[in-house]
Amino acid sequence: MKLFVVFISVFFLNIQSVDLNTIRDKYKEAAQDKTKVSSLNTQLASVTKKNKPVLVAYKGAGIALKGRYSKKIKDKKQFFVEGVTLVEFALKKAPNNIELRFIRLGIQENTPKLLKYKGNIDVDKNYILSHYKTVKSSNLKKHIKEYALQSKVFSVEEKKVFLN
Repeated sequence: MKLFVVFISVFFLNIQSVDLNTIRDKYKEAAQDKTKVSSLNTQLASVTKKNKPVLVAYKGAGIALKGRYSKKIKDKKQFFVEGVTLVEFALKKAPNNIELRFIRLGIQENTPKLLKYKGNIDVDKNYILSHYKTVKSSNLKKHIKEYALQSKVFSVEEKKVFLN
């Protein structure tokens, strides 16, 4: 019984110790460097659908990245579907969360057309443009700004929103 209590305590402490700023940084690194994907997924392994939607979305994004770097087409598809399913689940739980829109936009923009996961690019982009100034976290604001300024879905005019 004591072992069970210790296990549960460690499990919940692990989930609570997931720092969102660290996850954002690790996600950005993993999106640019396939050697970082495993570390991101390891850190998010204990996240379940019962956790905060933003953590669920990052877990989904990490799994989708795993698919991007897989060698077998079957694995690519399986990880992509699993990851996107988690992202969409999180968005259903918190549709007005700009960070979830930001995560989905990044996946959609970088997904091949043949996967047909580009249907919400304009919706997410417009949501981000409309709500960017209301973001309180400077870390999140920095990540959104950096992404938007290099993104091809934002026009030169739209990118000015992130420069003011």
